[in-house]
Amino acid sequence: MAAGLDRLWRPVVAGLCGTAAHTVLMALKSWAHWLPGFTPYKDLQAMLAGLVGTSVPAAVPWVLSYFNGSVVLGFLYRAMHRRLPGREGAVKGAVFGFLGWIAMGLIAFPLLGRGLFATQAGLGLEPAFFTLLMMLTYSIVLGIAYAALDPDRH
Repeated sequence: MAAGLDRLWRPVVAGLCGTAAHTVLMALKSWAHWLPGFTPYKDLQAMLAGLVGTSVPAAVPWVLSYFNGSVVLGFLYRAMHRRLPGREGAVKGAVFGFLGWIAMGLIAFPLLGRGLFATQAGLGLEPAFFTLLMMLTYSIVLGIAYAALDPDRH
């Protein structure tokens, strides 16, 4: 396969794999009733509604999540891959996920009105720890898939 095409499809496919793992974790969260008061997708939906001035369908945050996970973060991972410590995809992915967790805790949650690391959600530190689990689930699978899709690996 041409190197240019590999640079396009590999991060997207790896990002989709990570996003699928994230989706399974979020479904498990819902099914097991873990942190029922912690609803980041509903928070995002409310923020978007405030930005556009009208209600936003519940599917919109999920579509944005899939786009972000498969395209935006997939390409960001590709750009950072060689600079991330570790030799294995899982280790590189874990570092990427930890950095993403820091960014989410310092930027995304305050933008959603939940404070640093969602500490203003009224649930103690549990949302912060669950978010770390969420980010590591996504990013470790992303890193493993990205490494497995390396055409020079075989």
